[in-house]
Amino acid sequence: MSQFTREGPVDPGLTRRLFLGVIGAALPGTRLHGPTGSPAPPETPSAPNAGRLDLSDLPCFCAHEHWGSIASVGQFFDGFRADAEAGALPARRTTVFDILLDPYFGGWLAQSGVGVDRLAKAAGEESFEALLRKDPAKAFDVLKPALAPHVLGGAFQCIRGGILALYGVDLLAASGEAIASLNDAIGRNYEQLFAWYRRAMERMRFSHLIRPVHPEFFMPPKNAGTAGEELAFTDTVLRIDPLLALWPKECPRRDALAAFAGVEPRDAGSWREFLTRLFDKLAAARLRGIKQLQAYSRDLDFQPRRDSDVVFRGDLTAAQVRVFQDWVANECCAQAHERNWPHQIHVGTHNLPHSSPLPLAGLARRYGRMKIVQLHCWPFLDEAGSLAKQFANVFIDTCWQPVLNPEFLRKSCRAWLGYVPAHKIMCSQDATSVEMAAGSSRIARAVLAEELARAGAALGVGAAELRRLAAGFLNDNAAAVYGIGARSAR
Repeated sequence: MSQFTREGPVDPGLTRRLFLGVIGAALPGTRLHGPTGSPAPPETPSAPNAGRLDLSDLPCFCAHEHWGSIASVGQFFDGFRADAEAGALPARRTTVFDILLDPYFGGWLAQSGVGVDRLAKAAGEESFEALLRKDPAKAFDVLKPALAPHVLGGAFQCIRGGILALYGVDLLAASGEAIASLNDAIGRNYEQLFAWYRRAMERMRFSHLIRPVHPEFFMPPKNAGTAGEELAFTDTVLRIDPLLALWPKECPRRDALAAFAGVEPRDAGSWREFLTRLFDKLAAARLRGIKQLQAYSRDLDFQPRRDSDVVFRGDLTAAQVRVFQDWVANECCAQAHERNWPHQIHVGTHNLPHSSPLPLAGLARRYGRMKIVQLHCWPFLDEAGSLAKQFANVFIDTCWQPVLNPEFLRKSCRAWLGYVPAHKIMCSQDATSVEMAAGSSRIARAVLAEELARAGAALGVGAAELRRLAAGFLNDNAAAVYGIGARSAR
């Protein structure tokens, strides 16, 4: 995984899992005014440019979220702690900069050449961390010029809109005092992380939460109390990517998972038994499906492989690794097929042009009871729409499009509304924090309102029917695909 360098841009192979180690130590601070233990912020402003449809009262199902993937919560060896440890709490006080300089926006700032420590040193401080501990308001003033080229971007606008909705502070117009107060309010909210999530979800009308997690997430928790808090309202899908990497001769992760499942995977038979027992255990722990991000490193053509063609461990060649990955991916799909589980699959955004979804037609044909949910889909909008049109078990989730660029969501609406059956489209957020999710959902509602109103005016479809369609995109379609939740009251 590429690592962010605070003194310059990251390498061209940057992935969405970039971890931003900008701020390291706990912060001292006083309690100022903020949403926790003080008057509530103003009511969430109406979504901008919502046309003649108001969708603000409809629930939104967050079916693919990475909340807690921020520096204050921390990492484990294959990503973020929040994805591997149930009930993971911040290791230090969370700041406004943990939310703002998240893996997405913070990573893109780094790619554009911004080094936050260089900015702090130019202002006379040893590091950005030192400046932040000393004066959060000054730290924000130092950062502002670097933000200017990005203020129209989706990531900044999602964070800005979410902070405005949940804290009543506009990052583009905030005074130093407001930034200091915001910083303190965020710190206090994240001290009671899962209670904060639930309050924010209620405020933003988020009906359900599903997060993709590593297999380690289901092992005995380090803190049973906070794990119970999280799992009381959080469902999961299993990242199968780690399973596709269990081929090395020496593999501590494979050994740990084998001990957890009670089967050591050595050959085709033991691998199938390993997967069956592992998935049986996880099914009892709010697991709702599987997920993979292989599109970041290879194409999505997972060919069926004969058992005799697979080398299951050792010093594999690149060709042997591909055969192993194909075999394991198909076996995971067979498990999902038998259990009627959805399979979230990243499409596009990286590894272009090799991340086209078109090869997924093979999986759709072979595993008819496994619902394939294509995530993101940009720039392969036509290809993703074609698959969702052709196959009863293929769906689309627009998650991450508002964070990338709200115009991608607008293009998707125009490509799909007149072509893809409406029950096939969902609108999650794919956010690193509940604050980013809040802002993303405001943008999604606004774009949906505009595009549905445009289509309705052109085709003579009334507002009641358009709201029914919007309720499906925002909530009801996901509730049906994942088998949890209820249809919204429209």
